[in-house]
Amino acid sequence: MFPAIGLVVLLGLVFGGFAFTGGNLAPVMHALPHEMLIIGGAAVGALIIGNSGADLKALGAGFAKVFKGPKYKKQDYLDCIFLVSKLMKMLRTDGPVAVEPHIESPDTSAIFGEFPKLLTDPTLVHMICDTLRLVVVSSGTLDPHAVEDVMDNAIKAHHHHELRPAENMQGLSDALPALGIVAAVLGVVKTMGSIDKPPSVLGGMIGSALVGTFLGVLLAYGIVGPFSNRCKAVIEEDAAIYHVVKQIIIASLHGHPLPLVIEAARSGIAHHNQPSFADVFDGMRGR
Repeated sequence: MFPAIGLVVLLGLVFGGFAFTGGNLAPVMHALPHEMLIIGGAAVGALIIGNSGADLKALGAGFAKVFKGPKYKKQDYLDCIFLVSKLMKMLRTDGPVAVEPHIESPDTSAIFGEFPKLLTDPTLVHMICDTLRLVVVSSGTLDPHAVEDVMDNAIKAHHHHELRPAENMQGLSDALPALGIVAAVLGVVKTMGSIDKPPSVLGGMIGSALVGTFLGVLLAYGIVGPFSNRCKAVIEEDAAIYHVVKQIIIASLHGHPLPLVIEAARSGIAHHNQPSFADVFDGMRGR
């Protein structure tokens, strides 16, 4: 919602302000499609040259994240705490044999089945299952600190991969002013080829060429740059759920009491998504 509102405000005030101060929008609107074709074509070509098909697909998903916002809400963090805590309790009370069917086949697990939204995140499911598989095959002899190192590396690698769309957006933002200059230079070349035209015609052609510079700067600092910042913020907010998984598993392996396990899980969640201690504790007592 807010990105769409921001775009309306941005375009409305830039073009509206220009018209309000006496500017003639007709030449700008006339040149806009041609300049956008050059700048947009160069930008798309550069992205194709510098990225794989998977990166381009992820970039499209990154633009979607800007408008959709974070995937996980307060209830999802509660569900994650309940899911991992239930598995850790089963591991502690019933032993590895009881947990093994759930982590080997989460799609058919009754425990995972209680939280269908979490099942749609392969990274989350693999992090839970792969970590608990390590604990199961080691018969509980693993050092919790070693498990924490493994989980930290997994989270770091995933986060680095997830940030690629935001980095590509920022790279595009950095390139757009220069691509605008390319469009402007081509417009000047076109103008120089018509140097014998009257001043009124030459003035219009030079103005059209300058629209390229204007468009490149506006797209870079008014749209694509802010999109990059928003995409990065959304990715970082959603990454908190993986830290919740880590904190519950590590705190449980250390043998900490339940209240401390809950607080370890809650502590890394942003305040607007952070469930209260009572929400978590009461929910766990009902399961």
